[in-house]
Amino acid sequence: MQVPTCTAACALHALGGTRNRGPKPHPMLTPEIVLAAAHDAGLEPSSIVLAPVDGRGGPEIRIEPERYLYPASMLKTPLALAAYTAVADGKLRLDDVFEVGPGVMTTSDDTPLVLGSRASVEELIELMITISDNIATNMFYDILGRENATSIVRDRYGLTRTAFYRKLSGSDPLIVDPDWDREHRNLHSAGDAARTFELIAADAAPYAQTLRAVLSRQKHNDRLNPGLRPGDRFAHKTGSTDEVNHDGGILETAEGRTYVIVVYTGLPSSEESDARFAPFMKAVRAEL
Repeated sequence: MQVPTCTAACALHALGGTRNRGPKPHPMLTPEIVLAAAHDAGLEPSSIVLAPVDGRGGPEIRIEPERYLYPASMLKTPLALAAYTAVADGKLRLDDVFEVGPGVMTTSDDTPLVLGSRASVEELIELMITISDNIATNMFYDILGRENATSIVRDRYGLTRTAFYRKLSGSDPLIVDPDWDREHRNLHSAGDAARTFELIAADAAPYAQTLRAVLSRQKHNDRLNPGLRPGDRFAHKTGSTDEVNHDGGILETAEGRTYVIVVYTGLPSSEESDARFAPFMKAVRAEL
């Protein structure tokens, strides 16, 4: 005899999520509901974190937050955090200008950076986050030093599951990177991504408000964003390759709540996998 499977919508109804009972003191989300929503949307395998960051309470959902999934461009947010920290420490200035050299060149959509062009630290951070510029990212590997950037985010901010090992490649063939140890892949877990956004949301890092504003100017808004409600604001970063597809950031709801939400998946990047994020976000957002 086949046992019926309870979908996310079914689980929400069982908990009264579809009934109008007035304002809820706290979200009714549980890990089971989030897992059901991810299953229904086809976001599997996944690593998910959802946590309130406004001090008003509510459940914190962490589903395999340290599961290894290649971070792709999610790594760019902690790298921006390391750059702003170097500025705060007096090691860099936002108006310091660097030239684009051959050692950073790779495929990067819509980039204005070409061999021999010049850009300031401030401009490079903007490009790295808003259009996910791989060339700007590779420049910070050289400007900061990958080991130094790793030490900054680990020692200062507790991002122990984050490390900058290899310069980014926008496509095959991979960028030639003589300083790569030929062993490790870049590391930035969903748990560390959530921690990064929590620090930014709490103004607990240098230039946090500036970085939050940069994240709010994100140009890639085709994953979680379509599942949000009118009036919501999402300062976020995406990341994708032919093996992973991610989105995560700081969500301010129209009702005045603030959450960090991070969704990592082991799905290859495609329009079809991008479209799976919105139904998941819609189901989760209904309970916030």
